[in-house]
Order: sequence, then C-alpha cells, then structure tokens
Amino acid sequence: MAKRAETAKAGAIRVGVGGWTFEPWRGVFYPEGLAQRRELEYAASHLTTIEINGTYYGSQKPESFAKWRDETPEGFVFSVKGPRFTTNRRKLAEAAPSIERFFTSGVMELREKLGPINWQFLPTKQFNAEDFAAFLALLPKSIAGVKLRHVVEVRHASFRVPAFIALLREYEVATVCTDKADFPQIPDVTAPFVYARLQAAAESETVGYPLNMLDSWAARGRAWAAGGAPADLETVGPSQKNQAAGRDVFIYMINGFKPKAPAAAMALIERLSRAEA
Repeated sequence: MAKRAETAKAGAIRVGVGGWTFEPWRGVFYPEGLAQRRELEYAASHLTTIEINGTYYGSQKPESFAKWRDETPEGFVFSVKGPRFTTNRRKLAEAAPSIERFFTSGVMELREKLGPINWQFLPTKQFNAEDFAAFLALLPKSIAGVKLRHVVEVRHASFRVPAFIALLREYEVATVCTDKADFPQIPDVTAPFVYARLQAAAESETVGYPLNMLDSWAARGRAWAAGGAPADLETVGPSQKNQAAGRDVFIYMINGFKPKAPAAAMALIERLSRAEA
C-alpha cells in the first residue's frame, strides 16, 4: 500500500495518474481477474491521488462522486478537471454560468477528498491579461465552507511571461508544471500548492521514466513541499518574496506512453517514501 508522503513541516506530496479505467492496465497494473468495479479501490491503495478526467467532457452524477469518495481510503484526494465548456470559449469573462453549473453538478460530494480543480485550456488559447483576470475572478474561493483550490493548465507560449505569473499570484491560483516538450514549462509557484502533470513516459523504459529522472522529480517535489523551489527549473517570473513554511504538492503521471503511468507513479512514490525513512 502506498505511503502518504507528509511530514510535520513539509506539505503532503501526492502522486497519481489520470483516471483509473484503462484497458491496457488490466493484467499489468490491475491483477488478472480483478473485477472492474474494484479498480478504483485497488488504484487508491497503491497511489495517493487520481485526477478525474471525465468531468472535462461532461457532467457526472452526484452519486458517482459520493461512491468514489467512499471507495477510497482516508487521506486520498481527487483532483478534478473543469469542463471544457468553461475554458474552450473566446471570452473567458463570460464563463460564470458554466462555472456555476459545474460546482452544482455534484462534484462537492467528494467533500474532504476534493483536491484542486484543473482548468485546462487548448493549445491555441493565447494569453489576454484582461480576459484571463476576469476568468480568475469568477473562480469561487469556497463553497459551503469548503475551501477550493484552482490550477490552470495553459498550453500556449504566450503565457510564459511575468505578467501571467503576477496575475496568478494575485488570485492564488496555481499553474500546471509540465515536462511535455510541446507545451511551455512554467514551474513558478503561484499558489499555496503545486501541481505537476508529467507527460513524457516512454514505452522503452521499464517504469516509463529513466530512474535518474524520477530521482529529479522526487527532489523537486520535496523542494516544493518544504516551501522552496527546485533550483534546476527555469522560472518565468521573480521568486516569491515570502516562501511558504510548507505546501501540498500534486504530481500526476498522465501519458506519453500511458500504459506505464501507474508504474511511473508508484516508482516516484517509492522514492519519496524512501527519503522519509
């Protein structure tokens, strides 16, 4: 079973994958003969977080969120993708009705297991400071006493500017840090948590990533969790003036060669756990 990586001073480092229903994982990650209805339970016993991707494409039922909450252990956290109907629009300032529909669709049934909301944008979406600021202002900070955490996943090079970093810090919204060559890497810390989506897994590697690269991501995760920043990643904006005492870190092995994602996530968890021993 996965060990929850957290200490008294540092934030928690949670590592997982995107989704849990994927046929090539059966008989490889999932044991032969495991009932599909038990796949989430099995995945949650080996990982510490999962990003729910289905919400990007359409609404899920409130009872589904409640069921997923109950099938996972205490301390497990789901991140959730915001709907594409919210982010795939010309004017983000007009997204208020879509944002409201999303948060009343049942996602709050995850309760204490609700992690960050990932608002993913198309690679063609360019940075417009005024419109993006209007969008960030629409994101609720809490609902019914539950504090919400938001992260934006931007994929156009125009976002790699200090003005974007300053805007995110103003609203305490995180930005996805990626290792995908086609997307801009923005490792700046802009919120009380850090969110990384790693997409460079290779079929030729036993666990998807070279072991030395997993060591590097483990070190980066520990630096973020301790309130600092990795020295080997080039930031866009200035360093934060006030470093946090500790912050939560979410790292997802998303694709590249997706069949290796669980192996990569478990190998990273093992490295983080080893460092704590």
